[in-house]
Amino acid sequence: MSFSEAVFLDYASIHPEDLDTSALNDLADNWRFFDNAAPDEVMAGVGGAELIVSNKVVLDRPVLQAATRLKLVCIAATGVNNIDRVAAKEQGITVCNVPAYATPSVVQHVFSLLLALTTQHTRYQQAVLEGRWSQSPFFCLFDYPVRELQGLNMGIVGYGELGRAVAAVAEAFGMNILLARRNADDRRPGRVPLDELLTRADVVSLHCPLTEDTRNLIGTKELALMKADAILVNTARGGLVDEQALLAALKSGQIGGAALDVLAQEPPPADYFLLQQQLPNLIITPHVAWASRQARQRLVDEIAENIRAFLRGEPRNVVN
Repeated sequence: MSFSEAVFLDYASIHPEDLDTSALNDLADNWRFFDNAAPDEVMAGVGGAELIVSNKVVLDRPVLQAATRLKLVCIAATGVNNIDRVAAKEQGITVCNVPAYATPSVVQHVFSLLLALTTQHTRYQQAVLEGRWSQSPFFCLFDYPVRELQGLNMGIVGYGELGRAVAAVAEAFGMNILLARRNADDRRPGRVPLDELLTRADVVSLHCPLTEDTRNLIGTKELALMKADAILVNTARGGLVDEQALLAALKSGQIGGAALDVLAQEPPPADYFLLQQQLPNLIITPHVAWASRQARQRLVDEIAENIRAFLRGEPRNVVN
């Protein structure tokens, strides 16, 4: 059993060159793969599709209405903010995502960013390349302070799959875990209000989805609550952080540092204000926390399994 027509709207976004994507082949009689469909290509491409796979291409109401034969949308990601789920439900379209596929990749990226800031290894590497170690009167060069993670408080905002995995590694480093309440009504044991977490945490790591309630979750007020040497790590969604407020906090020394794998605008224009900064306490990576080869292969395999399950009449990973 297979679909007659299927389309993958942004196939190049998963960098398929080093992956085995053969599991998808037999799940549709006719596949159309777009590297990254432009808006006009989206509208033209979904017309006869029974199955759409999309990573980040927006599937809004007009697109879904144009896909008159559509039965299943597979989001090639965990986050589903690129699809109008209300419109999909109204049209009887099943929407599936892929949870947990990138957990090891994201967790190691969180700590690679955090360790880069606490060990100052980027600045030390540059110092070596500039010859400053060679000029040192001692066996070492000690120009920048190094911090240990052991004993620091790790504040985690969003304690799902990724938050739990980050917490486990943090505990292995000897860090103390603080968990943010989801909202004012969240009275689960071990959770603290966000404001309290921000005042106590040495490191704040964001792992919550981007919704209207979480947009600009970390802004001027929240940054003012943080310790002067605290570090903010965001590998979730760029819109969680008010970036202008963050830049002001970094420049003024209000917080110690920030590491971002996501920005509010992606990809950012070349003149994006955060990319123009030369701040030693700011690291930006290009939304690659999820992107290990192993994680991307799991993603493809799970998309294929979501499709198979739907064809069997047993949909899995359905997003309401």
